[in-house]
Amino acid sequence: MKLEEILLKAYEGKRISEEEALELFKVENFSDILKIGIIADKIRERVVGNIVTYVKNRNINYTNICVNSCKFCAFRRRDGGYTLTIEEIIKKVDEAVKLGAKEVCIQGGINPSLDFDYYERMLREIKRRYNIHIHAFSPMEIYHISKISGLSIYETLKYLREVGLDSMPGTAAEILDDEIRKIICPEKIDTKTWIEIIKTAHKLGIKTTATILYGHIENYEHVVKHLSIIRKIQDETNGFTEFIPLAFIHKRTELYKMGSRPGPSSVYDIKIYAISRIFLDNIKNIQASWVKLGRKMAQLMLNFGANDLGGILIEENISRAAGAVYEFLSEEEIREMIIQIGRIPKERDTLYNILE
Repeated sequence: MKLEEILLKAYEGKRISEEEALELFKVENFSDILKIGIIADKIRERVVGNIVTYVKNRNINYTNICVNSCKFCAFRRRDGGYTLTIEEIIKKVDEAVKLGAKEVCIQGGINPSLDFDYYERMLREIKRRYNIHIHAFSPMEIYHISKISGLSIYETLKYLREVGLDSMPGTAAEILDDEIRKIICPEKIDTKTWIEIIKTAHKLGIKTTATILYGHIENYEHVVKHLSIIRKIQDETNGFTEFIPLAFIHKRTELYKMGSRPGPSSVYDIKIYAISRIFLDNIKNIQASWVKLGRKMAQLMLNFGANDLGGILIEENISRAAGAVYEFLSEEEIREMIIQIGRIPKERDTLYNILE
């Protein structure tokens, strides 16, 4: 099918196939890439209008000690790392609440010295003190917590929800292709397990995000396969709140030393965002991570399908460890970024309820 036919099909609100998505990724002429971007922007406007959202949140990385050896991660430590006490976590939550945060995003390494009681107490103590949304634990962490507790995935998620878990980050997805995973994250859960955990969470009423890590050793076929898995899960569960493309930050990673690409090009960024908007016709929100992309590229992606800038992120460690130039952005700066491109800024909560 010709490019114009695929784009017309998408513009008319018809679902494009995996083969058609792959054809879009293979487009090399920049004027044609812009045509894809224009259609993605029109679809974005039709789906969500001209509002661009953001959330006031804080990242809390409770430990950087991790037994896994993900090649794209410069955050993990085997020795000489840290683990926050529950009291230290509570202090960070308290600071976030005082700064107006509506969410704490809690993730950490797979630390074998932590028992089930640590995760349970963390949730209980936060909820006992604060009325704040807890967005926590990737599918990899849930798998680990399940193993140390002796509970099934279903029982683990059900119990964590009862003691305070509100939603989950759909991280640990990286690329949902086991051949790629064997290279970049060999100890991590496989694709089938990631899908099982996400679908179980959704069936229990725990909403999650969906992510992709791109710009390293994957090819377009892997990306389309990943997007197709996400779309099929959403067809079944409607449990994803948003899709978040995560650009690979390469500088201090083992994967780059092994010969990966040095992150995505700007053209690849455009393709990822625009084609994701077109292909993921059942996911309303697409986030442009300003931490990964930088401020100007994040603004640009808002013109190629994205409609959200993510969190103000009072604290960010993982991208910074890999070499990202991290800076704290105030709410005023986030809003100004949105206004500069002619859009309407709105604060949201984790589940995309507008708060103003």
